[in-house]
Amino acid sequence: MVVWEQRWHPLREEWVIIAAHRQNRPWTGETVTGAIADLPEYDPSCYLCPGNSRVSGKQNPDYEQTYVFDNDHACVSWEAPAISKKETGVYKSSPARGVARVVCYSPKHNLTLAELEVFEIITLLKIWQEQYRELGSLPEINHVLIFENKGEVVGVSNPHPHCQIYATNFVFKFIETEARVSREHFAKNGRPLFQDILQEEKDDGRRIICENDSALAFIPYFARYAYEVYVAPKETYPSLANLSLQELQDFAAILKQALIKFDNLWQMPFPYVMPLHQAPTNGEDYSGFHFHIEFHPPLRKPNLLKYLAGPEIGGGNFLSDTSPEEKASELRSQADFHYKKSKA
Repeated sequence: MVVWEQRWHPLREEWVIIAAHRQNRPWTGETVTGAIADLPEYDPSCYLCPGNSRVSGKQNPDYEQTYVFDNDHACVSWEAPAISKKETGVYKSSPARGVARVVCYSPKHNLTLAELEVFEIITLLKIWQEQYRELGSLPEINHVLIFENKGEVVGVSNPHPHCQIYATNFVFKFIETEARVSREHFAKNGRPLFQDILQEEKDDGRRIICENDSALAFIPYFARYAYEVYVAPKETYPSLANLSLQELQDFAAILKQALIKFDNLWQMPFPYVMPLHQAPTNGEDYSGFHFHIEFHPPLRKPNLLKYLAGPEIGGGNFLSDTSPEEKASELRSQADFHYKKSKA
């Protein structure tokens, strides 16, 4: 049974999407570390490779660069049926309407984001810009969440490098909170909150991983995960769509540099969750919102997870087992060329 429903969590003030049909989506996972070094360039059994058929029966074109399609196992849909049950007391629900898409980075099954050339990353960034503009302009869409899950350890169902897009009729909780505090800080201080964060990082310097004229990567002072890296433009823009071509090129260069350092750290494809933090698209003023990408890697050491337990899941606050300054130093010391190329 296909169900697209969202239910309100009154204690956390957030929506929970119910999409139980996704339980049976195809799974072709990887090793626990997320390593894909030995995968072939083309896999005839992969439902994301060019020319192959997906579970839905649809066939991928023989794409040569980035490929975007509507997710066959979407968590939201324009076809979500009306909810017949009336709201009672504090419980309420509504159809989970929206768009879910998949973006394949490359036709090559074994080529990760870190291994794309800078010009290929620029092409991907332009696709993300287009998707944000297109989906965000739809009247029912209030938020466009773009994210990548990399590695089986974070639940990726197919190792072919790709990301997903959830365009929803509600704003995801973290973005909602970030937008609110950014608006409040801007109203009180007359400057974006993220600019104050960047200034603190620049003044300290120890947590900056790499930077160029208009972009930088750093582990924030308040990092929750051991290798939690932010990649951001130096100027404040509500979304990736607002960056100029030169800023886009600088951003792509820093993004690739940070990703290479991740992989070089333990000589393996580094698993992570990578969300793009972009302003909601509900028509409100987000001039104080600062677009950036966040990386949430689950590993503290090779094969050693940062487990979310009592403080994190039960209490809602992270307990960090490492020092952001030490971890930033580790990443900063890594070479700027990918370890696979150094072995070639």
